[in-house]
Amino acid sequence: MSDIEKKRHMRKIALASLLGATIEWYDFFLYGVVAGIVFNKLFFPATMESYTATILAYITFAIGYLARPFGAIIFGHFGDKIGRKTMLVITLTIMGVATVAIGFIPTYATIGIAAPIILQLCRLAQGFGLGGEWGGAVLLAYEHADEKERSFYAAFPQIGLATGLMFSAGIVALLSSQLSNEDFMAWGWRIAFIISTILIVIALYIRMNILETPDFVKAKEEREKNLKKISLPLATVLKEYPSSILLGIGARWIDGTFYNVFAVFSITYLTQTMGMNRTEVLLGVTYSAIFMIPFMLLYGRLADKFGKGRVFGTIALMCCLLTWPAFWLMQNSGGQLLPVYVALMIPLGCLYAGIFATMAPLFSEAFAPEVRYTGISFIYQVPSFLVAGIVPGLCTYFLKINDGNPFYIILYTMFVAVVAACSAFGLQYKANKRKSLKKTI
Repeated sequence: MSDIEKKRHMRKIALASLLGATIEWYDFFLYGVVAGIVFNKLFFPATMESYTATILAYITFAIGYLARPFGAIIFGHFGDKIGRKTMLVITLTIMGVATVAIGFIPTYATIGIAAPIILQLCRLAQGFGLGGEWGGAVLLAYEHADEKERSFYAAFPQIGLATGLMFSAGIVALLSSQLSNEDFMAWGWRIAFIISTILIVIALYIRMNILETPDFVKAKEEREKNLKKISLPLATVLKEYPSSILLGIGARWIDGTFYNVFAVFSITYLTQTMGMNRTEVLLGVTYSAIFMIPFMLLYGRLADKFGKGRVFGTIALMCCLLTWPAFWLMQNSGGQLLPVYVALMIPLGCLYAGIFATMAPLFSEAFAPEVRYTGISFIYQVPSFLVAGIVPGLCTYFLKINDGNPFYIILYTMFVAVVAACSAFGLQYKANKRKSLKKTI
């Protein structure tokens, strides 16, 4: 294959991974966007206190993360055994059906307690699908790319987070601005879930027309020759990569915390505590998502040049330093949009973009191809409930016990950022050690 053909092929792979990931993240984030502004009002008793209903809505959001480890283990296993491509088609279908179904669930006023139960089942299905989706989407780009450009191309499926967030927050903001509050709460929000049907068909077509990754094909050929026979990838990962798993989970912590503080909880904080307009806040999150996209590609290039762990760790420390100023701007905005948008766009669009863009190649580099799908999925999904799912509810609790002051939220986020930075530098040290060992052999 010529250089021109290789570049054309990688552009196709990058586009396929980006579009598929966009739809998956759109489906998953849409739930978080509306949890604190719709579900807390429609899927729980009208007589329930607002604080309690919001906490319960965020609990349904958090429980969805409990299904992600099961998806990671199951799809990771078969992704390492059967192939990345097949698993990506299955996970997309699961996510899509669950998301569209949410748009048709009757409210609590119509079917009572069955409403939040069905809502929770759909959320669990979303979590199960995404549990296997992320690892496959990352490896689709990472394993097709040249060794020197793997971080850059691995950033493309990560951009799916930004575009998925942009579309989910943007569509809800559009519906919120064009409809009366009564129409939006009655049926308008459902449109955002139902239109996922169109997106699913597009993504399935794209994914069914891509090739399996070269790394997997090579690993499969070696397995068939009995050179590397691995019956249970998860057992191999736990036995041979314990330090990589622990360091990876430490690094993963800032991803789950920082995103949910500034992209999910901030919507409830700014609308309910600071009294800001719902549509304006949603637009702020949308602008932040747009802002992420070029920064993700930039950080991908920097990670290829300076090292994935170095870039990740440095950005995590910057997240620590910027958390307090961001909340100070929100608290002292006086209802003005500019300081609020700066408080969202810098942490989310600039800093978090670097965390998420470099996380995928950082984790992928830590595992051999024959167990890589299982390894990175385990790190990302197994601790997701504790490092991500509980964060919006935990922040709501911190705010409640401190009379609306976000001080405890700030301290928690800063602590997580420092742990993540140390973990990323540890992964970089291990990667450098492996490379030095290879050179001496």
